[in-house]
Amino acid sequence: MKTDVVTVAATHTRTSDFVALAKPRLNMLVVVSAVAGYVMASGDTGDVLRLLCMTIGTGLVAGGASGFNQILEREPDGLMQRTRLRPMPDGRLSVRDAILFAVVLTAAGLIILAVGANLLSAIVAFATLASYAVVYTPLKKRTSFATVVGAVPGALPPVIGWAAAAGTLSRGAWVLFGIVFLWQLPHFLAIAWMYREDYARAGFPMLPVIDPDGRSTARQSVVYAAALLPVSLAPTLVGMTGTLYFAGALILSLLFLGLSLRFALSRSTPDARRLFFGSITYLPLLWLLMIADRL
Repeated sequence: MKTDVVTVAATHTRTSDFVALAKPRLNMLVVVSAVAGYVMASGDTGDVLRLLCMTIGTGLVAGGASGFNQILEREPDGLMQRTRLRPMPDGRLSVRDAILFAVVLTAAGLIILAVGANLLSAIVAFATLASYAVVYTPLKKRTSFATVVGAVPGALPPVIGWAAAAGTLSRGAWVLFGIVFLWQLPHFLAIAWMYREDYARAGFPMLPVIDPDGRSTARQSVVYAAALLPVSLAPTLVGMTGTLYFAGALILSLLFLGLSLRFALSRSTPDARRLFFGSITYLPLLWLLMIADRL
C-alpha cells in the first residue's frame, strides 16, 4: 500500500512538471487573445467545433513554444532565483523527455488547427512558434533588442484567431497585432526592471541590465504606452467597433500610460510592479470591451 502511495505521488509530481513546462496559466492570455481575434473577424461563434479546435490548437502550440523556450534556456534559468526551480534547471525532467513533450504538443496543436479550423491558422501558429523559439529565445543572450523581436510572436495569437475565422489576413488582423505588440513592451520592460539582477546574473543583456539608471527603460516604456493609445482606438476608427469600445479603450489606455509615466518618474520597483499588474489587467479588459461592443 505504501509503495502505491509513493508511486502515485511520483507520478503526480512528474505530471506537474510537464504541466509547468507548458505554462498553461501564463498561456491563458494567449488563448483569450486568439478567441478575441476570432470574434473580431466575425467568426461564427455558433460553430462550436471550429472555435474549440482553434482554442485548443492555439493553447497546445503555445504550450509547446513554452517547452522549447525552457529547454533552450535551462542553463540561464538555473542561475536566476525566480526560475531555478523550474523542471529543466532543477533536473526533474530530462532534455529528451522535454523535447518529446514539446514536439507532441506542438504537432497536435498544428494538426488540430489545420484540420479543425484552416491551414492559414496553422501556418500563423507555426510562424509564432518559430519566431519565438528559433529567433527570439537565442537572441535574448545577445541583445536588449530581443525584447522588441519577442513582441512579434507575442502579438500573433489574435492573428491566429482571425485567420481561423476569416481564412485571410485583412487590415483588422494587423490592427489587433499592433495593439498587442505595443502593449507587450511596457509589460516586458516592467518585468525586466523588477528582475534586473536576476537577468544580469544569467547573462541576459536586457535593457535594465545595460541601462542601470533606468532612464532608457523608463523612456521607452512611456513611448510605447503613448503609441498604444491611438492604436488601441484604431478598431473604432476602421469600423470594427463602436463608441462603447472607443470610450473604454481611451480610459484604459490613458490609465496604462499613467502607470508608465509614474514608473518613468520614479524608476522604482514598486512602480514597475504596478505597471506590470496594470498591463496584465489592461489587455483582458480591452478584449472584453471589444467583444462586448462587437456582439
